[in-house]
Order: sequence, then C-alpha cells, then structure tokens
Amino acid sequence: MQELHELVNDFLEIDWWGLGTSLTVIVVALAFGLMLHAVLFHLLRKAAPDHSDKMLALIPRHMAAPSRLLFPLLVLTVVAPTLVMPGELLETFRHFLSMAFIMAVAWSLIRFTALLQDLVLRRFQINIRDNLKARKMHTQLGILRRILIFVISVIAVSSMLMTLENVRQIGVSLLASAGVIGIIAGFAAQRSIATLFAGIQVALTQPIRLDDVVIVEGEWGRIEEITLTYVVIRIWDQRRLIVPITYFMERPFQNWTRVSADILGTVFLYVDYTVPVQEVRRELQRILEDSPGWDGRVAGLQVTDAKESTVELRALMSAEDAGAAWDLRCHVREKLLEFIQRDYPQALPRVRAEVETGGKA
Repeated sequence: MQELHELVNDFLEIDWWGLGTSLTVIVVALAFGLMLHAVLFHLLRKAAPDHSDKMLALIPRHMAAPSRLLFPLLVLTVVAPTLVMPGELLETFRHFLSMAFIMAVAWSLIRFTALLQDLVLRRFQINIRDNLKARKMHTQLGILRRILIFVISVIAVSSMLMTLENVRQIGVSLLASAGVIGIIAGFAAQRSIATLFAGIQVALTQPIRLDDVVIVEGEWGRIEEITLTYVVIRIWDQRRLIVPITYFMERPFQNWTRVSADILGTVFLYVDYTVPVQEVRRELQRILEDSPGWDGRVAGLQVTDAKESTVELRALMSAEDAGAAWDLRCHVREKLLEFIQRDYPQALPRVRAEVETGGKA
C-alpha cells in the first residue's frame, strides 16, 4: 500500500505541463531542422542539378542524407537546455542526443571525404589512353579515404561510448591491466596491423594502381579494386582473383603498366630450314602496316634458334596496351601461317629420311 502511495505521489509530482511543452519543443525543433534542410538543398539542387557538371552539385549528391539527420539534431541541441523533464528522463534524453549527434557528425565527415575525393578526381579521368597519372591519383585517394573512414569510425564509436558513465568505469578498470592486455592484443592483432600498414604502404609507394595490367599467380588481369586489406584482380575471362594486400609487398609479380601502357609482343614460328627469311620479314612488315593494333614503334623478325628439324623465327611488334598487343599477336600469327602455307608450303616443318637399298647382283 505504501509503494502504491509513493507511486501516486511521484506521478502527481511530475510537471505534466512542462513535459508536454518539452515534447512540443522537440517535435517543432525536429520539424524546423528538416524544413531548413529541405529548403537549403532545394536551392542547391536548383542552382546545380544532380546531372550537371558543376562542383556545387557534389554537395547535395554526397551531403543530403547525413545532413537530413544532422540539421534536426543541431536545432535540438540548441533548444535542449530549455527542456523541462524529470531528472532521469532528461539525463537519458541528453545521452541519446549526444550519441545521435556524434553519429551524425561522423556520417557527415565520412560523406565529406567522398565529396573531396570526387572533387579532386574530376580532373583525373581514367577512361583515356594516357591515364597513368589519373590511375595514380585514384589509387592514392581511394586508399587514403578508407584510412580516414576507419579513423573517423573509431573516434566516433569511442566518443559515443565515453558518454556512458558505466563504460567509462569499465575503461578505467581495464586500464589498470593495460600492460598485459596490450601484450596479448599486440600478438593477436600483429597480422591485422601488418596488413593495415601494407595497405598504407601500397598507397604511398604504389607498386600497383587501379586498372594496372598484372600477372599474379600465373593469371593475367587488371586491378579492379584496392582496399586496406585485399586487392581484387579482374581476370581476362571475367573471374575475380582476391589477393591479400601483403602479397604485393612480399612476393614478386609482373606489372605491365607500371610506367606506361605500351608493350612489346612476340610471335614464334617453327619452320623448315628452307624458309626464305627475308620474304617472311617483308610479309610481317606488310601485315603490321595493315593492322590497326600496331602503334608503329617496333617491328622485326629474327632467327632466334635452330633445332634438329626446324628453325625458330621470332616476330617482334609493339602495341599501345596489353589488350591490343594480344589481338595483334594473334592476327600476325594467323597471317604469317597463311603466307607460308600459300607461298612457301615446302618451308613448313617436315621430317626427312633417307632410305638406302642394297643387295647383291
């Protein structure tokens, strides 16, 4: 009976008028923040539509979503000191408001990094022929942005937890045994930390860049994605090879576009000793001049080996990139074979045998 009496007293002691006013202020503040957001971003979209190339269009494209949460929370933070609520309810509300505000700020900062990345990369188009500098910037900014996102997320989560008194006490208790925990955590996270630093090192030294042509584990492909922990390579047959980022710091691999995209291609032919090398050399020059994939830099044919029954001819040619070089090599190989089959069939590989017959007269 006494507990019921205390409950009724507590209920009667609540300032219902103040509580109702506070709830009204909260609703009005949230509505005002959303209205302010809608008006501001409507003006921005009118000045620079999403499909336009204006730099102003990047703001609504990246910042509209997080600011839709941030604006109402900002207005609510301004009016929060005027709210009249019971002590525990007010404390809980302030904790919730603080955590939501930290989350909104972190979200806004993360989206702001994307805005800055797009702003810088507008001047570095990757879909052009000479895109070495552009690929360098895309790679660096992509990895550095992921690092910033990681740092912002860690700071935001830590700040949110520090608003809770119980969590702060747990942190102080754990701090007393920081030496032992630090050693254990160091051993447990050694590989993860090494991977993280390898990602940062790749961003700075750039042994690989986005869209680089590489040979990894015997597979030919292009670098499609670089993260802090792994690299995605798009193989020529549309498969994806996922490789740890540490692979490129610890093991050798081929990068065909490290300095430039142009490359030399070779075609080997094995023919009979009677082949007219000079005629094949002239035919190679004619084939290359008629081929759109040849960039005009290098063309040559040499006898590179002589075996028991055949000689080895090596045709050397140049192309603007690895894809064009592959198509050019296949084209040259096919045309040279047609030329030899048509004009010098006796020069195709053959096996000679001498038959001796003997007998008594």
